[in-house]
Amino acid sequence: MSDKVEAKTQDAKTLVKSKYKKRSQIYEIAHHMSKNKGAMAGLIILGIMVLLFIISLFISWEQITAINPHARFAPPSRQHWFGADNFGRDLFLRVIFGTRYTLAIGIGSVAFASIFGVTAGCFAGYYGGKVEDIIMRASDVIASIPGMLLGMVVVTVLGQSLQNLIIAVGVQSIPIYLRMTRASILSVRNQEFVEAAKSIGLSNTRIIFTQVLPNGLAPIFVTVTASLGISIIVASSLSYLGFGVPVPHPEWGAIISGAKEFARLAPNLMLFPGIFIMVTVLAFNLLGDGLRDALDPKLKK
Repeated sequence: MSDKVEAKTQDAKTLVKSKYKKRSQIYEIAHHMSKNKGAMAGLIILGIMVLLFIISLFISWEQITAINPHARFAPPSRQHWFGADNFGRDLFLRVIFGTRYTLAIGIGSVAFASIFGVTAGCFAGYYGGKVEDIIMRASDVIASIPGMLLGMVVVTVLGQSLQNLIIAVGVQSIPIYLRMTRASILSVRNQEFVEAAKSIGLSNTRIIFTQVLPNGLAPIFVTVTASLGISIIVASSLSYLGFGVPVPHPEWGAIISGAKEFARLAPNLMLFPGIFIMVTVLAFNLLGDGLRDALDPKLKK
């Protein structure tokens, strides 16, 4: 009898340990996001977008640029799922092909802005004084210029290309990352572990990137996911105005720009790329909200 009781007690202890054992931070974030329906919906949509990106790699340039006069303004059908444009080009293939530009611009511009913004914010927050004043005043100058106008100037100076569009979209986001990082660094730079790192002779650069920055990454991660959607909208807007990827590359904003003259005759030419932009931005926003909730200790309770 005592053996059975002891066995049950041991099983209960094992169950409690497995339920309440210490989990890694990454596991905790993934666990909380898995319970967030909005975040999971965003992940599913982004997964579909990545799949479309992979499919676009198998679509040849000739397929999306081939002109077919007999299919001009063809409505959506089995042959042309999204219809055909004024040159008879298949809109479905062009929209799918444009996925590679949209994802490249969104991820590339955010990577560009975060690298420069986070690095400058680290030095501004850690050193303070004149270094902080110079960096923050430069940030204020960039932030004072309207984003679209700054993007137009950058593209005009550098020329129209995918790489230059990424730079144009990324430059205007640098102040956001800079200020966010600076605020995070200011909150931890006087902690005891920083003083301990100084006492053992670590260089300031090493302290910044190995001790200070890792403790202030949470808000930066949230900003990254939120900026992805904004970057896609800005890039599409620049392309719509003629400052994006050069024709005939089928970037979604450029497709809408080329179809605006035929809005009444063939509204589907603007409808489908517009839906793709909306859904992609929505997915990034849902993912950003879920990540924010997972990283917020108050919302975990």
